[in-house]
Amino acid sequence: MINIIKKEFQAKGSFNHGEILENKPIGFPQDGGDTQPYSNLFYWAHAWTSGKSSTIGLHPHQGFEICSFVLKGFINHFDTKLNSWIRLEEGDVQIIRSGKGISHSEEIGENSEIFQIWFDPDISKTLHNDATYDDYKLSDFPMTEIGNYKKKIIKGFGSPIKLFSEKININEYIFSNGIYEHKLDLDLVSSMFILEGEALFNESLISKGDFVIIENEELIKIKSTENIKVFEITSPKKPTYPTYFQRFG
Repeated sequence: MINIIKKEFQAKGSFNHGEILENKPIGFPQDGGDTQPYSNLFYWAHAWTSGKSSTIGLHPHQGFEICSFVLKGFINHFDTKLNSWIRLEEGDVQIIRSGKGISHSEEIGENSEIFQIWFDPDISKTLHNDATYDDYKLSDFPMTEIGNYKKKIIKGFGSPIKLFSEKININEYIFSNGIYEHKLDLDLVSSMFILEGEALFNESLISKGDFVIIENEELIKIKSTENIKVFEITSPKKPTYPTYFQRFG
């Protein structure tokens, strides 16, 4: 099953009178989008600034693993664990395992883009942990090139990223002009965001900004006539623990 959530049907958000804009493939219940939390993915926002830098003020988190992926430009980040501002550039990744509690603030740079994704670990355990924090640089992630496509392993074999949320793998692909068979695991859900380009997924047209959820498929056929950049997270169909959304959603 392939479920395509076009960008116009994703939940919307904004900060600071529109200085920061968001599309949310997985929004909060009150956001009104088509997709609720599933697997151990609780929240997924694509945020950007169209002009000057803008700052989201200090706010708290508990339990969840809050991950920021810098897609373009930069962000500056402050949290109460380090008590200092840290800059992250394009390709860098930040993880806050919020545990018992942590507060943070983030400045998204001018003409910059990020993903912020909340992973849903077993909060019956993580709420007893001290908060921890890690930054990872673009150079930390293995890159491979196979035929006409490139793969960056953000979370998986050879990557330093560690999460409590189980069975999470994160990859970024660039498919050039051609036809590809992308293999999938029937025990996992594949969640894909189209960062650049346009292609056919099993004859369904997907474009920049679209979000694709794939279940119960062993492979999909990708047909591209241009470079297409895809950000993919695979996660368990049924985590071994009750998720936050199952408990309280």
